[in-house]
Amino acid sequence: MEEAKMGDVATIRAVLAILQWWGFNVTVIIMNKWIFQKLEFKFPLTVSCVHFICSSIGAYIAIKILKMKPLIEVAPEDRWRRIFPMSFVFCINIVLGNVSLRYIPVSFMQTIKSFTPATTVILQWLVWRKYFEWRIWASLVPIVGGIMLTSITELSFNMFGFCAAMVGCLATSTKTILAESLLHGYKFDSINTVYYMAPFATMILSVPAIVLEGSGVINWLYTYDSIVPALIIITTSGVLAFCLNFSIFYVIHSTTAVTFNVAGNLKVAVAVLVSWMIFRNPISAMNVVGCGITLIGCTFYGYVRHLILQQAVNPSPRTPRSRMEMLPLVGDKQEKN
Repeated sequence: MEEAKMGDVATIRAVLAILQWWGFNVTVIIMNKWIFQKLEFKFPLTVSCVHFICSSIGAYIAIKILKMKPLIEVAPEDRWRRIFPMSFVFCINIVLGNVSLRYIPVSFMQTIKSFTPATTVILQWLVWRKYFEWRIWASLVPIVGGIMLTSITELSFNMFGFCAAMVGCLATSTKTILAESLLHGYKFDSINTVYYMAPFATMILSVPAIVLEGSGVINWLYTYDSIVPALIIITTSGVLAFCLNFSIFYVIHSTTAVTFNVAGNLKVAVAVLVSWMIFRNPISAMNVVGCGITLIGCTFYGYVRHLILQQAVNPSPRTPRSRMEMLPLVGDKQEKN
């Protein structure tokens, strides 16, 4: 009886964790698109800077003041030798995501982001010469095929936005791969990651934002009619961006790896549906099919990764050691933003 109650509590906790993760993620994406499209604040570097500043402040409050998470101490030399390069890639990843939102619909952008597993495997194979068994390559086929079908049938296709989203996938993959080597020895959670990387990202991005978008932002401040509500929305998006990082930490510790993978792919479907309901961007039937194929491929990929990890934990005596390095990523649960 006691075990059944504990199981029910765990299930409720997992469902609530997934729902709040979906809520923060979809809200941040929709708000960013609203900022670019409805508020006519077409400055993705500045929006990214606001997010980094809010995340820096939020992580400091959560760790230093509220003591919600213990601070993982990092040696001063490691902050520049390890954290700074990671922060640079982290910065590029966030900026390209916002740049792509500036030019393409949320539905298309979210589908392209699902290409990240493929870029991660291909990068590790080409650059790091990692071995992958046939099941991994087979799971990438529907992902690549779905992305191609979605891109060909996208009615609001924009080449610049498409390229920004694709390079963003490469940046996400690079960040994931580099984390294994650069952050070796440090067990970072999402909050400590933001605590160390967001200030560096703010420093990296502030100068380009001022140089490239400063005059445009000033002109917008003088010409836009409802300036105070608009600034509240922009700031709120930054606060929610930090809350999203906190929600990722919560959902990772409340679900299994398989549940996390499936929930991450369903989250994309929810974001696509909600964005279409709000912005009413035209979507063809084949576009929906392409998105569905991509998400099914991502789910299959996550399931295959989980099986391979289980085999690596309990290897067969006949399994060659070289074949046990199937997906040398940070862990079975990758943090999906």
